[in-house]
Amino acid sequence: MAGVRQAASPSEVAVMIEAPGWHAAVPRVERVARRAAQAALAEAGRTGAMTVLLSDDRALKRLNGGFRGKVKPTNVLSFPAEHPATLGGMALALGVVRREARIAGRRAHLHLAHLVAHGALHLVGHDHIDAGDARRMERAEARVMRRLGLPNPWRGVL
Repeated sequence: MAGVRQAASPSEVAVMIEAPGWHAAVPRVERVARRAAQAALAEAGRTGAMTVLLSDDRALKRLNGGFRGKVKPTNVLSFPAEHPATLGGMALALGVVRREARIAGRRAHLHLAHLVAHGALHLVGHDHIDAGDARRMERAEARVMRRLGLPNPWRGVL
C-alpha cells in the first residue's frame, strides 16, 4: 500500500549453549542473549542473522589464541561473516563473564546482555580502537541497554 511503511524483519539470532553452566548462571539465558543481540541490531538500524555461542573459558582461550594471538580467555569474541547473507557470530566465556560481573558488582544477566550487545555492535561495524570510536561504541551500548530497560553499564565507570 502506498504510504504504508513495512516494518523491518526481525533479526534471526541463534543461541547455542556449549557450556551447560550458563543455565545456572543466567536464568532464561537464551532469551537474554537473543534480546540483547536484537536490541543492538535495532539500535544500529540493521537486520540479519547471527549466532551467539555461550561457551567456556577453555574454548575462548583457544579461539583467542588462534584468531588474535592472545593465549588467554576473554569475555566475548566477534566473528564478522564473510558471506553477505549473515552478520556473523560471537562467542562468550562463562567463567570470564561471571568473574567480571562479580568484580563489577553486577548480576551476571546484566553483564551478559551488555557483552552480547557489544559483540553484536562489532558485527555491524563498531569498534573501539581509538578513543573517539570507543566513546561512540559505549554510547551505543548504553542506548541498547536502555532499549532493554537495563542499567547503563558505563554509569559510574571512570
